Amino acid sequence: MTTPVIAVDVMGGDFGPSCTVPACLSYLEQNPSLKLILVGQSAVITPLLPPSSHSIHSKLEIVDATEIVTMDDPVTVALRSKPNSSMRVSLELVRDGKANACVSAGNTGALMALARFTLKTIPGIDRPAMMCCLPTQANKGCYLLDLGANVDCSAEQLFQFAVMGSVAAEVLGVEKPKVALLNIGIENIKGNQQVKQATQLLESQNKLNYIGFVEGDSVYRGDADVVVCDGFVGNVLLKSSEGVLKLLANRLDNRFKTSWLGRLKGLIMFLPMLRGLRKDFSPERYNGASFLGLQGVVIKSHGAADSAAFQTALHHAYMEVNEDLQARLSQQISLLLKDVLLQPH
Repeated sequence: MTTPVIAVDVMGGDFGPSCTVPACLSYLEQNPSLKLILVGQSAVITPLLPPSSHSIHSKLEIVDATEIVTMDDPVTVALRSKPNSSMRVSLELVRDGKANACVSAGNTGALMALARFTLKTIPGIDRPAMMCCLPTQANKGCYLLDLGANVDCSAEQLFQFAVMGSVAAEVLGVEKPKVALLNIGIENIKGNQQVKQATQLLESQNKLNYIGFVEGDSVYRGDADVVVCDGFVGNVLLKSSEGVLKLLANRLDNRFKTSWLGRLKGLIMFLPMLRGLRKDFSPERYNGASFLGLQGVVIKSHGAADSAAFQTALHHAYMEVNEDLQARLSQQISLLLKDVLLQPH
């Protein structure tokens, strides 16, 4: 296989190059079989690199991009007013075949709009969807999509998300993934019209392992391998889950700080458990959402990701390139969608 090449929008995210560049260097040291293209303002990037004699330089390339899409920029600004932004140039490198994937921690809405405009969608797919893997009680991941790219979705689009999620999960190692629709109940009478119509479409497709409706708690129990919802619901679920974890951690921390005896008990009884939980639920393990449905691999890192978490996003891109996810998605989606008379809207 030829050397995988990942274009990195190093200017994106809350911390910009001070985080993304060291993360790229660390990831390259661990994975010398790939090449990274650092896209951004070269005058900012160059001082953050090791001396030119360092062997890692043979695996690095800097592509200068003078503009930055900020976290507050409207989508229209990113699309029309910043043609030389680091985000757009990174995506164009994928479009032009100079890179196999793009990774960015920048503005999510702008990244999705630019990716859709630059790379286009796979034939048969109306809209791309964001997917990430969440931890479960069953000690396996649950792939959730959409996470916020599409606030309002038709039944046909939910069906397409299910197809993409199932294929992606299988490519990433899940055998015959169980697919479910997120709903307010498991009974057939529950849910809005889009969800009810989507389940009819999914039940008619015997090539998918569709198991029906699940509720929110089922996501973390691991009842399904792939859970599908519109972007509004998915984003609320994800952000609410993050808030609950922070609340629990804060409450436990405060309990242990009430007295010296409490601190001692905490150290003896709960510190090992807390360390284990923090490791299990660390954003370092789960950072990086895939933009499925595009004609190219695009990974969105959390804007507040630190160096370790950003490296996880890079690894997602590397893995998807190695597994040829985009090509396999295109092939499987074509086979699955031709059995259902759906036309892109």
